[in-house]
Amino acid sequence: MRYAEFHRVEGNKIAETALFCDVLSVMDQAGHYPLPQMTGTAFIYPGPRTHDGILLDEQDQKEGEKTLEVLNRMITDLDELNRSKNDKCPPELLARTWNQDMIWYGPTGIGASYTIERYQKQHQYPFRENLTDKVFNGHIARFSEGNYCGFFGWPNLSNKNKGGFLGLPKSDIKAEMRIVDIYRRENNKLAENWVYIDILYYLYQQGLDVLGRMKEMKSK
Repeated sequence: MRYAEFHRVEGNKIAETALFCDVLSVMDQAGHYPLPQMTGTAFIYPGPRTHDGILLDEQDQKEGEKTLEVLNRMITDLDELNRSKNDKCPPELLARTWNQDMIWYGPTGIGASYTIERYQKQHQYPFRENLTDKVFNGHIARFSEGNYCGFFGWPNLSNKNKGGFLGLPKSDIKAEMRIVDIYRRENNKLAENWVYIDILYYLYQQGLDVLGRMKEMKSK
């Protein structure tokens, strides 16, 4: 099971934990994928290409600042797109903060993409063109360490489905997206991105109880 955990430490002890699990991935592995075909590719995602994702030693603070600066610029670019309602931005915009050979490990339901062009075709354009009233609500946590950084929001994005995204019909419901992103920076740009979206909850807000439907089908 793919998962991401964030902990808030208070007085040398964990006070709160946010845990995100890719339940749809488990269902897919078990042969019970419940959604339409993904626009990206689904597989068991690997760790970083550099094999250095477990940081046991203290990292250079300046490197962490560089990583966070790139992340903040990327988030600002996306927020400006939401405000401008430009749903088909050119690849040059992404190339400001992403390496050309980027890998985007998206949640099950969307899938993974390689390179800026394929990422835009397989995820960014379908995502932006099939959703409307997109509002960035900020993050609960955003930080960096060395070449790595991450954030999560509860929710950090809200939108309405124009019809088509994840196979859903048009809806006037303003639904929330709970999202986690973990990034690796290479040189001065982002190189890899592991993404978790609570898609089950996103669908549930719009009247599709995936787990409830699966349980009902199983009992028949």
